[in-house]
Amino acid sequence: MASGKRATRVGEQILRFVAELLMTRVRDPRLKGVTLTGINLSNDLKNARIFYSVLGSKEEAKQALTGLDSAKGFIKRELGSGLKLRNVPDIIFDHDLTLETGNRIEQLFKKIQDDDKE
Repeated sequence: MASGKRATRVGEQILRFVAELLMTRVRDPRLKGVTLTGINLSNDLKNARIFYSVLGSKEEAKQALTGLDSAKGFIKRELGSGLKLRNVPDIIFDHDLTLETGNRIEQLFKKIQDDDKE
């Protein structure tokens, strides 16, 4: 079995577990509206980069990152006990700009289409 496949499976479990934690156990108001969009887990399972998005301004995204970073210790502790991992990966939260980029591209296409109609 390739280690990349294991990292993918474990990463998906970690992502689901962290998303559930954020919805049910973390009570930080800065995390309101945060959606976890993906995870990159290293093949050695030591580093996890979790991507999140927030609908709103860049300031709200910064506040969400602050909230996620402050909850990191709790999340790691719960991961270790909840998923029975031998080693809990180091977690890095990273703002996912995919939705914002997609919205910007869509606006540009609409503008081009409107310009062609005139």
